[in-house]
Amino acid sequence: MTAINRAGGVNIIETDRLNLRRFIPEDDEFIYRLLNSPGWLKNIGTRNINTTLDARNYITEKLMPSYEKFGFGFWRVGLKPENLPVGMCGIIKRDGLDDVDLGFALLPEHERKGYALEASEAVLNYAKSKFKLNKVAAITIPENTGSINILKKCGMEFEKMVRLKEDEEELMLFSVTFREN
Repeated sequence: MTAINRAGGVNIIETDRLNLRRFIPEDDEFIYRLLNSPGWLKNIGTRNINTTLDARNYITEKLMPSYEKFGFGFWRVGLKPENLPVGMCGIIKRDGLDDVDLGFALLPEHERKGYALEASEAVLNYAKSKFKLNKVAAITIPENTGSINILKKCGMEFEKMVRLKEDEEELMLFSVTFREN
């Protein structure tokens, strides 16, 4: 299902319908739309991205440093063949969690088409094969049943309720442990 582009191109991961690549500053308009979409605001929360300049700064200050520090991060999900940006998916090292964290989000018009599941499964496969991770976590608010269903379909199981910071809301922590082949 997943073909990893090893040719040195911009795509990090390729699936039947999707290309995943690193974000670049020129993705600012897309990030502005995604981070201000109703689903993002409801399920993830505001990142105070009020202009495309804010979005560009978010890319350069929040997304891109993870690529340099860890070799992974959140990647732009593009729909083949035109590579239309539809969302983000990836893994990050988040303060407050012991394990690397899977995350995903789509623009509303691209939800419920299987893209989040397809991208998430590809990212988990990549995390295991490329980074030799043996466990990946994910967090979500309890009301986000769509994300919970996707996490379960990816083989993740609920572990416990967690707080990333003492003053923040409780989140559901899911994880998957990869078995040796």
